[in-house]
Amino acid sequence: MKVFADKLPDALAKSLPPIIIVAGDEPLQHMEACDLVRQRARETGIEEREVLHVEANFAWGRLTESAASMSLFASRKLIEVRLGGAKPGQEGGKVLKEYAEHAGPDNILLLSCAKLDAREQKSAWFKALDKVGLFVPVWPVDASRLGYWLRDRATRHGLGMNIDAARLLGERTEGNLLAADQELQKLALILPPGAQVGPREVAGGVENSARYDVFTLVDACLKGERERVLRILTGLAAEGTEAPIILWALTRELRTLLSLHQHLDQGQSFEHACKAQKPPIFDRRRPPYQEAIRRLPLKRLHKLLMFAQRLDLAIKGAASLPLQAGLQDLALTLAGGRGLLAEMPSSYRVGLHS
Repeated sequence: MKVFADKLPDALAKSLPPIIIVAGDEPLQHMEACDLVRQRARETGIEEREVLHVEANFAWGRLTESAASMSLFASRKLIEVRLGGAKPGQEGGKVLKEYAEHAGPDNILLLSCAKLDAREQKSAWFKALDKVGLFVPVWPVDASRLGYWLRDRATRHGLGMNIDAARLLGERTEGNLLAADQELQKLALILPPGAQVGPREVAGGVENSARYDVFTLVDACLKGERERVLRILTGLAAEGTEAPIILWALTRELRTLLSLHQHLDQGQSFEHACKAQKPPIFDRRRPPYQEAIRRLPLKRLHKLLMFAQRLDLAIKGAASLPLQAGLQDLALTLAGGRGLLAEMPSSYRVGLHS
């Protein structure tokens, strides 16, 4: 049964299932979900814990042995299988499936791993575990909700925080919830209990711990968040991200949007067009693409792709084009705005904003 991280405390308060899968790439929520399972296990009288790290050539028989072995000091134990980014493979999948089929009340299995894609969630081993346990997918907090998430998080540290302060904290720690939580902890030490935190306190006491990557950039472009696009591009430049990487990410999204347009022009539904992409665009990712499709006509996407090709030549030294300004113009136009090249000669822009 699927239970999101914010609902996990209520689910575990009702009952502690024999199997819990915590999967995702957001470290703070992942860590806290696993800690919550450990805490709940201790509260139910489980004192023994065995940790199995799945590495190269891991012997999956160790899980079976651990489940079967009796302790001299406790009748029940928590078995943690830390899969990380590894895959169980054929052997591991078979052992996990058999474990689920014979799962009893004596032991609790906590399987922690990176994000599980749709294919893995359809596997026999996952279905067997999910049938008798809880599946806790850990998602990064979307930029549009980050301010509200941080405002609520502040209350856990005994602070009040208005939404403007929370949004400023989100800008300074974008994509890095661990850093954001650490900053809230520091503010809680500096300020008196119950203090109200405003933008001034955040600006004066919080370091800029934002973490940027090209995937947050393309998300902002698809959603039309032009100010955020500029902020991310500035952050990527400061972190030394190479121009070819940024161009690759933007060009990939351009080709995806062009493909979606072509499928729609053939009379297919948007859902079918998303499923036809390689890899497919799943439900959670579809709204930004739908928004971008409405905003960007086919003609403009073709011109953007032509401009991206000229930027590629500029990277290779085969075209005279201001590279950083060109990348900014490409990203901003994809987001529905106008960039630095808007006032330059048309030979640079290739009709970019028409």
